[in-house]
Amino acid sequence: MKAFTAFRDMKHLSQLMFSIFVVIASFLAFMVLSLVIAIPLFGLDSMLSIPTIDELNNPESIRILKYFQVVQSIGIFVVPPFVLGWLFHGNCAQYLCLDKRVNFPSVFLVLLLSFAASPFVNFIAGLNEKMLFPEWLSEVENWMRNAEDKAAEITGAFLKVETIGGLAFNIFMIAFLPAIGEELLFRGVIQRIFTNWTRNYHWGIWISALLFSALHLQFYGFIPRMFLGVLFGYLLIWSGSMWLPIIAHFINNGVAVVAIYLIDKELLNPEIEEIGSTSDSFYMAVISLVLIIIFLTMIKRQNSTINPEFTNSDITHNP
Repeated sequence: MKAFTAFRDMKHLSQLMFSIFVVIASFLAFMVLSLVIAIPLFGLDSMLSIPTIDELNNPESIRILKYFQVVQSIGIFVVPPFVLGWLFHGNCAQYLCLDKRVNFPSVFLVLLLSFAASPFVNFIAGLNEKMLFPEWLSEVENWMRNAEDKAAEITGAFLKVETIGGLAFNIFMIAFLPAIGEELLFRGVIQRIFTNWTRNYHWGIWISALLFSALHLQFYGFIPRMFLGVLFGYLLIWSGSMWLPIIAHFINNGVAVVAIYLIDKELLNPEIEEIGSTSDSFYMAVISLVLIIIFLTMIKRQNSTINPEFTNSDITHNP
């Protein structure tokens, strides 16, 4: 056991490098295991010809791609934070702030915050999509555009389902797993490392949010995704609980999944996706930003008396 406690004295850079190693090792282990399990599930022939983006019209190909997407989420995001929490601290729940309680008013405020933030997020997303590069970077721009188009094509194929069961699985794959895994890894581990490294929780939040957005490799959605990462980071710091950013992340992704399903079924007006993203939405975006600040302030005040010990934690050092 003494060998394992040695990880708790690692320097910040060593923690970061070791965290990357654990993520890669977990991903590779889960991929090997998933390939073994996939053979009886999908058949050897399917595994010998794993589908590509050119086969997105084939339902069996979508099933296989979704299977590997789930495995990837678990292997990269869900498992490593618990391993790292155990090695770095010994108590996973405490290290990842999963033991901090939240109350119903805070959860309700997070719900309001998630919907209030939508116009501002859509507004900055619209600006991000108009990003242009100088002529000498045209090849880089073309590569980024192609990567964005392919990602959008895969996401569209994943979201196109006909049954409630398919919708439920999409919520699990696109909302539940990322909300748990990405928050535990980026807010629970990466943000903590950079907060302790810089001794300033603002730096920890913004650096981890930047890495959170960069990992998605979707450059024309980089800024709004980074903003959401910042939002989730402050929810963790100001509540002391991982559950609030998890809930906010789940609402953000889950609402999008349900909305696209309802639009596809012609039960919801497609214009709802454009709220805040049109050229005349500046004032709506400003109001949205003001509401974000108000709700965040209310959440901070709401939780200051619930988890006061968190202000003395090593995750919130300020100069």
